[in-house]
Amino acid sequence: MKIYTKSGDDGTTGLFNGKRVKKFDLRVECYGTVDELASVVGLAVSFGTDEVMKDDLQEISHKLFRFASDLATPLNPPAKFKIARIEQSDIDYLENKIDTYDLELEPLRNFIISGGTNSAAFLHLARTVSRRAERRIIELNEKEDLGEFAVKFINRLSDYLFTAARIANSRAGKSDILLK
Repeated sequence: MKIYTKSGDDGTTGLFNGKRVKKFDLRVECYGTVDELASVVGLAVSFGTDEVMKDDLQEISHKLFRFASDLATPLNPPAKFKIARIEQSDIDYLENKIDTYDLELEPLRNFIISGGTNSAAFLHLARTVSRRAERRIIELNEKEDLGEFAVKFINRLSDYLFTAARIANSRAGKSDILLK
């Protein structure tokens, strides 16, 4: 199978329901930003996390791939094949991880500045990319129905990434960098 199809040479791309749209379409911007986010999460993993965190982040990477596919598949008209979509269980997973991590952390009493370990810094970067994705996804959701879980998932994900950055620092013996 060739990696190039040449079908996008006219500036369009295909959604999973068969419709072709411009590559700058808001829906493409949304799932492209989620793809960027997944790459940043991959950087965080590659720059050293403990094995538990590595497993968690790899699970997040799988969820992000599924989320991008979900965003690339409009509900109307429906795709001619079944697509795995984000569900409540994905949100529950994030909330469970946040709650578990919080048990290890000192309560947050100050704003913190991004940084610490390389992994934590990349997780903070992932959080900011997640917030950008969230803004775009909310905009798209105002125009098209994205289903019940898309906005909730991306909102919870940024909370998870913030907490994961704190855990990465904590487990490496580094303190959060507090705003002075």
